[in-house]
This record gives sequence, structure tokens and C-alpha cells, in this order.
Amino acid sequence: MGKLTAKQVDNLSDPGTYEDGEGLRLFIQATGRKSWVFRFQLNGRRREMGLGGFPQVSLKDARLACSAFRIQLSSGVDPLAARDAERATRKLAQQEAKQNEKSFEAVAREYFEAHGGAWSERWRKGWIRKLELYAFGRIGTSAPKDVQTEDVLNILRPIWAVKSRTADEVRSQIEQILDAAKARGLRSGENPARWRGHLENLLSRQEKKKARTCQRFEALSWKDAPKLMQQLNGLRVRNAQALQLLLLTGARSHMVRFARWDEFDLVERVWRLDESRMKTRQPFTIPLSDSVLRLLEAIPVVSDSQYLFPGHGRSGVMHANAMRDLLKVDLGYQDVTCHGFRSTFRDWAGECTNYPRFICELALAHDERGSVESSYSRSDFLEKRRPLMADWASFLSSFQSPDV
Repeated sequence: MGKLTAKQVDNLSDPGTYEDGEGLRLFIQATGRKSWVFRFQLNGRRREMGLGGFPQVSLKDARLACSAFRIQLSSGVDPLAARDAERATRKLAQQEAKQNEKSFEAVAREYFEAHGGAWSERWRKGWIRKLELYAFGRIGTSAPKDVQTEDVLNILRPIWAVKSRTADEVRSQIEQILDAAKARGLRSGENPARWRGHLENLLSRQEKKKARTCQRFEALSWKDAPKLMQQLNGLRVRNAQALQLLLLTGARSHMVRFARWDEFDLVERVWRLDESRMKTRQPFTIPLSDSVLRLLEAIPVVSDSQYLFPGHGRSGVMHANAMRDLLKVDLGYQDVTCHGFRSTFRDWAGECTNYPRFICELALAHDERGSVESSYSRSDFLEKRRPLMADWASFLSSFQSPDV
């Protein structure tokens, strides 16, 4: 039996330490606060561990706790270390439970913060705004694991026919967010926003086709492309180098503006872009011709920037209108757009080469293979695209002055 009784513990008020026996002590502070302490010895070392305050922890509870700790000691277990480990495990479980309680909107905004830095300012604003308008109101508070196909359909159906492009972009965004949630262990199973083999069976294919209808941009005639390249060669300024890279690779403007040095492998002679950098949200590799390699060697590296074409704005890259202004204002190509250079390349490839149509389309990251064919044919035909892009670079360097 212990030395203390429940009545004594309740009535004791003088500051000091009161022994109950077998290592259990009641400690009373000058403020009158009472707390329990278990004192033990392990491997020749004396240690103390708090058991809580009185009356929250009664004399009976304190004795039971001490009895359990003495059993641990008899087995060579440090009760203080064991309790710390148990608390750490409990804290981790609570953190995981809290993580699993994240809402779709929270995961979406975290995805936006993680990937949005590589996007243009216009795309950043539009990306989050579309979710605010069409998705957050319906599934924003839902946990990612609870989002089902019917939830996605309820978002898409009202806008699938009247705003088909927007609907397709929203669907893609939801798919990306749910994929990210799955990677973080916040959901499992198939992605309810996946198009191929899933939503394509539930939504109109015709509207899907409309959603992918391309906007037409004014394009430079392929016959005039070598002259433009010659003009750009003579300028030797950063904006002109960006336009040259745009022409030589068939890339989109934002791909060039946000091009990073670590994306280029000069040994393998490729430019690798991950899914966050592509409009199709699929990784893409561009083969580099000798002309592109020489261009990259001529572009000065700015030590405090990861980008080929850094700028002073929030995005960290050259202004969105820099290439356009050079083209229209400085060079006088008023009726030509930068995006139209992709059509320039495609017209040249169709009229002047014998490369297969699908290779020419793949050079522009247009994969026209159907869902069944893509399931079996997964190559990006990089090596077949190399000679195409080399021939294009050779054509661009073929300009001869009329005076020659």
C-alpha cells in the first residue's frame, strides 16, 4: 500500500515533495499546483517523468500508471522513451488524418502554387478563375477521394455544348488535380475526369471535337521564312534569338518564353518539356538541329536566372509581347503572329517534303492517333522527327539576297 491516501492528496497544500512509494511522488508548487512524478532508475541512471496534474489524474490513476511503467522497466524498456515514441506516432497519425481531410479546393490551390510559376500570367489567372466559376461551387468542399464521375458530369454538362473549349479545359484541370491527390495518397482508384475510355463514353464526341477546334492565326508564308530568319540573324538581340528558337523548333510562344537551361540536353540533342509546360498536359521532347545548338551557344547565360530569356517582371521571363513587338514594330510584319509560325512550318512540311503526315503533326505536339491506337503505339517517334526538323532548319538558312 502507498503512503498517501486520496483524502491526504486532496488536503495537502504546503509546497514540497510527498512520497507515495515505489517511485511515485506528489509535487506541490508554491502556487498550490499539484502534479504527479514517477522516479525510476534504468541502466544506473535516475530519471523522472511527469504523469499529469491533480485532480485531473487521481491517486489511483497515478498508481496504475506507475505499475504499468514498472512492468516496462522489468523488461528493459525505458517508459519515458516508450511514451515519447507513442506520442510521436499519435501526432503523425493526426497529421495524416488532417492531410486526408483536405478539400478539393485546397488541393487545387496547392497544385496551382506548385506548378503555376512556370505558366504565363494570363494562363495562371485563367486557370484558377475557371475552377472558381465552374468547379469549386460544386466539389470545392469535397475531399478528393469523394469526387465521383457524376460530380464531374454535373460540372461539365451545363457548359459542354455552349462553352466547349472551356469545358474541356476544366475537365483537364480536374483530372490533373485528382491525379495529384492520388499521388499524395488522398484518393485511390480511377480518375473520374479521365477522357479516354471513360468520359468519352458519356459526353458527346462532336462537342469534344468542337472543344478542340483550333483558333486560326495569321501565318507567314513558308516561302518568306528564310528571309525572316536572315533578318533575325542580323539583329543578335535576345528577342530575336527567342524568335529564332520559336521558328526552328515549331514551339509555342510560352514554351520559348519560359524555356529553362535544364530542359536542354546538348549531348542527347533534345529539349525536354514536362507536362506542366505543355498545352496538351503531356510531356514532349523536341529534337535539336545543328542550327538550334549553335543558337543556344550564342545565347548568353544570366547567372541569377534559370531561364534562357529572363525578364524583370513577376514571371521572371521576357515580356509576353516582346517577340510580337519585334516582329510587328521593328521588322514590319504587321499581319503575322508568332503562333502562326507553326502553320508556316506545317505548310512547308506538307508542300516541300515527303515526311508522313503524322510525323509532321507530332513535330507540333499534335498526336492524331485514336485512343485504341495510342494504347499500343506509344512512341513519340523522336528519331523520325530529327531529320524533319534538320531539313526545316536547313531551309530556314537558305535565304539568298536578290543582289547575289
